[in-house]
Amino acid sequence: MARVMDAFGGLDFAVDNAGIPSHNRILTDMTLQEWEHVLRVNVIGTWLCMKYELPALQRRGGGAIVNVASNGGLYAIPAAPAYVASKHGVVGLSKVTVGYGPDNIRVIALCPALTKTAMFDGVVARAGTQMVAQQEAVTPPRRLAESEEVAAAAVWLCSPEATYVTTKWAT
Repeated sequence: MARVMDAFGGLDFAVDNAGIPSHNRILTDMTLQEWEHVLRVNVIGTWLCMKYELPALQRRGGGAIVNVASNGGLYAIPAAPAYVASKHGVVGLSKVTVGYGPDNIRVIALCPALTKTAMFDGVVARAGTQMVAQQEAVTPPRRLAESEEVAAAAVWLCSPEATYVTTKWAT
């Protein structure tokens, strides 16, 4: 954050987009080390970003944070339990920031479906191409997302055109 402040004079928005998958196995077959590693990167990594971004945005008078979660943060993927738990955690972290609304700070959990990325290539190598066909079948456009589409959504969510968009925080 110090380098951002020095280079740009403050922070207007942030996109927290780090994450790793869990291996293709059920919950009881996972090791504690794998479980902790996935949650450390996906949840604690996002929390650490927000811990320093939120005060910087407050000093700037507001802004936006887009936390890239996953559709795995909205439903179950039985063969990816640590990933699902971690992305539910990212959605939850985004929701608990509702108290920053009066500071003109929006935090949004972006939950794209399976997206063509380097991580996608690794997941397909482990899970097989049938997983791709299953994902395409349940996605309304019947195709996977392109990374540029997700990036464009994140940019829009950080823009002045999206100032009323937040993560739903209550029912």
